[in-house]
Amino acid sequence: MIKTNEYIHKNVLVIGLAKSGLAAAKLLHKIGANVVVNDLKANKQESAVLELIEVGIEVITGDHPLTILDEFQIDEVVKNPGIPYSNPLIKLAQEKNIPIITEVELAYKISEADIIAITGSNGKTTTTTLIYEMLLVDNKRPLIAGNIGTVACEVAQSATKDDVIVMELSSFQLLGTREFKPKIAMILNIFDAHLDYHGTKDEYIYAKGKIYENQSSTDVAIINYDDEDVMRNAESSHAEKLFFSSTKECMDGTYLKDESVWFKGERIISLKDIVLPGEHNVENVLAAISAVKLRGVTNSSIRKVLTSFNGVKHRLQFVGEVSKRKFYNDSKATNILATSKALKAFHTPTILLAGGLDRGNEFDELKPYLQNVKAMVLFGETAPKLERIAKESGIEVIKRVDNVEQAVYTAFEVSTTEDVILLSPACASWDQYKTFEERGDIFIQAVHKLN
Repeated sequence: MIKTNEYIHKNVLVIGLAKSGLAAAKLLHKIGANVVVNDLKANKQESAVLELIEVGIEVITGDHPLTILDEFQIDEVVKNPGIPYSNPLIKLAQEKNIPIITEVELAYKISEADIIAITGSNGKTTTTTLIYEMLLVDNKRPLIAGNIGTVACEVAQSATKDDVIVMELSSFQLLGTREFKPKIAMILNIFDAHLDYHGTKDEYIYAKGKIYENQSSTDVAIINYDDEDVMRNAESSHAEKLFFSSTKECMDGTYLKDESVWFKGERIISLKDIVLPGEHNVENVLAAISAVKLRGVTNSSIRKVLTSFNGVKHRLQFVGEVSKRKFYNDSKATNILATSKALKAFHTPTILLAGGLDRGNEFDELKPYLQNVKAMVLFGETAPKLERIAKESGIEVIKRVDNVEQAVYTAFEVSTTEDVILLSPACASWDQYKTFEERGDIFIQAVHKLN
């Protein structure tokens, strides 16, 4: 860990506890800051709260008191990424010109290791995992962190100059960066997402673009040549630019040619040997190869991963085969685009399990991707909307059930051999489940009960 004197005696407010808030508060205390933690929902008897109080950190729960900034003479705010900038306490801090960051910025400031940073509307976790696995197989000492589930500033504390941190980043995290400067940075793609948080697509694109913002000529920006928004975002980058494309032969980058993946004129692997399903995953593979080739990973290590990697849990994950029906868990598909991409991955008769939180949108954009769907099993708040789409698309078998577990049994009943049974909800899970992971785990458990 790089020793920094920047935070000695600085008054820092951490807003929002959770995993990232807890890690940030402990790190700031460790490097000499006077730390105050504020969380709306935390209970004073929670273990995390008690842990902080024990080391002398002030913890304020149950409210976001506006007086906290003046009372503790706050110099800087570390914000949980999920807390919107419309929060009154955050707005007041902005009015007072108090810097507001996320813990990713702290991770960068103390990390001895180079950082490979990955963002995008879709495919972040798959690409991050692919990069990590390729580096691991090639003995490049990777650590994995960020939005994938391990707190970046926690991982950075144990990283050495011989390690490399592979960091998945959301737009929420990136918006709270100021000096963050990854050695390798990539934006996989940009689609309309999180507009309830960012307000406009331009603001969302701006947040994503911060991944390139501070890079210099000694860094590398990996850019999706096929995405106009990504290309525009990268125009002002001062980094060396490396492109990947599934439509054009980028001879100085990563591309497709003769049904194979190539990197700078060198054939890496045949597409038919890549076991990860779906056309969208081809782009993830191209991006991952771009990053690891820059770190000197061998083609044999790349091939070893790509011929065995079946996907990340809850992201078009192959769960198993029951009575010659193949079950896939794509619970992470919380929007129409993700479900569309999942449906495009299969060319055999498919039974789609979908539904969830109603955010007010309709699902007409799904219609072009339902050609191979022979039945739909629907649940959650959006079931009526999805049923309309199914009927208008000429799908004859449409079932409404109460939950995901029932959906599995119903799908099995209406299926025949060689069918694909796909959970790809096109909706967030929060109407019935705490997380998409919980929803996916219930799907997996129900499938296993069929055996």
